[in-house]
Amino acid sequence: MKYIKFILTGVLFGITLTKGEIISWYRIQEMFLFQGFHMYGVIGSAVVLGAIALFLAKKFGWKTIEGEKISPPEKTKGWKNYLFGGIIFGLGWALTGACPGPIYMLIGTGATVYAVVLISATFGTFVYGLLRDKLPH
Repeated sequence: MKYIKFILTGVLFGITLTKGEIISWYRIQEMFLFQGFHMYGVIGSAVVLGAIALFLAKKFGWKTIEGEKISPPEKTKGWKNYLFGGIIFGLGWALTGACPGPIYMLIGTGATVYAVVLISATFGTFVYGLLRDKLPH
């Protein structure tokens, strides 16, 4: 029962994304074909809201639930890492019609074929963990 607030927050977040059509394959396709503003508006709003929240967290010294000060980690200087990582992420998103977060919601709404995407994403994360130290920095 200690974590019930996190479960309820996750359920509310899932309902919001589902009702807002954020998990819609059609909306994602529309975004990648540059045919609609819906997803760009949602992503842009999230970036702005995140920037404001981070600014306020720094200004007022907000802390995590474990009591640690909220501060973003230092970025590495390798732009190639972000470029290639972004390309791989974008290709996966475009091919599957889902970024990693909504996969659970898609499965929950009955799109059980996304279980294949979930298994593949989990396997890819596992392989990355094995190869991480061997990859260029």
